[in-house]
Amino acid sequence: MIDVNAIRNDFPLLQQKIYNRQLVYFDNAATTQKPQTVIDTTNEYYQKYNSNIHRGVHSLSEKMTESYENARRTVKSFINAQHQHEIIFTSGTTEAVNLVAFSFGEKFIKKDDEIILSQLEHHSNIVPWQLMCERTGAKIKVIPATYTGDLDLSAYERLFSEKTKIVSVNHVSNSLGTINDIEKIIQIAHCHNVPVFIDGAQGIHHQPVDVQKLDCDFYAFSGHKIYGPTGIGVLYGKEKWLNEMPPYKGGGDMIKTVTFEKTTYNDLPFKFEAGTTNFIGAIGLSAAIKYIEKIGRQNIFEYEDMLLKYATEKIKTIPDIRIYGTSENKISVISFLVGKIHHFDTGMMLDKMDIAVRTGNHCTQPIMKFYGIEGTVRASLSFYNTTSEIDYLVESLLKIKQLFA
Repeated sequence: MIDVNAIRNDFPLLQQKIYNRQLVYFDNAATTQKPQTVIDTTNEYYQKYNSNIHRGVHSLSEKMTESYENARRTVKSFINAQHQHEIIFTSGTTEAVNLVAFSFGEKFIKKDDEIILSQLEHHSNIVPWQLMCERTGAKIKVIPATYTGDLDLSAYERLFSEKTKIVSVNHVSNSLGTINDIEKIIQIAHCHNVPVFIDGAQGIHHQPVDVQKLDCDFYAFSGHKIYGPTGIGVLYGKEKWLNEMPPYKGGGDMIKTVTFEKTTYNDLPFKFEAGTTNFIGAIGLSAAIKYIEKIGRQNIFEYEDMLLKYATEKIKTIPDIRIYGTSENKISVISFLVGKIHHFDTGMMLDKMDIAVRTGNHCTQPIMKFYGIEGTVRASLSFYNTTSEIDYLVESLLKIKQLFA
């Protein structure tokens, strides 16, 4: 059971006022706040141990290298990867998608091959594949969504052909909150001997993830979405794929030998970690993971599910409100429009009432086009949010509706 008052005390930013009252932060899908333990950990390593990894024999470098590789070990355990070297540190989910789209594409995709994406994807899981298609002459097929925001898996099965080379879908829709049935998506793809990339940016911090149980081929997420630092992320990849894929970037640490005639590449995971990585970010991510595990991922999932149900019922009481994304299987994200009020105006007014929400298309223009709208107001909730904050959101939306009447 979560003690939300105790948890809120762990997050310094939640204690401040922006205008007249204590901040209500409902923009967690964009980025989450950082607990004091993450802030303290990153500060401590900058103040006491800052030194580059893997290259030094002095004590500072050895301390930093050990802590960096321990962070990799923490991530491996967190997602239950089989091997530590299957964990690649990246700058975030976007880089992870670009890495796989480029390296997998270079090795396995040629002209007229096909990639399957979904209508619910974030732009960062669309554009890298389009760039790859421009290079290779491959084509993209799209899994359609229903009006509730669920993927049509019957249509998905019909998209496969002998030319299908990879499926890339998100675990959770960032704009609608839909939890995709990735178990079934992976199972269907594997029946056709097709690997699957999962964009886990919105899924990793809301529910337990076991990559071996899922049997996904790739899974990626960002540190800043999971209460960790910005500029750090993770790509999990099955050893068999990572070994065959060429490096994404060249530089230090990803090499064994270099001559002007030929370079030989390093072993996993270093083959995909060129240059100086965000090693302190990785250590901060490890601290965030340990914080989450202390609370308990199942506890977090249950509490946030309660918040979602409470918020949905409360928001539905507002006259002339439209909620987009009504799947029965979703995380604590509610996207909505109030009457004919522009989403940007609603967001600006809420800001003056000390409520932070996200407005716009949420980098998901294809699904917004499907609904025939420009964008929505998105309230995304975390385990440090409360029912009283939801009550205040509803009260504020009613005031805004009156102002625009």
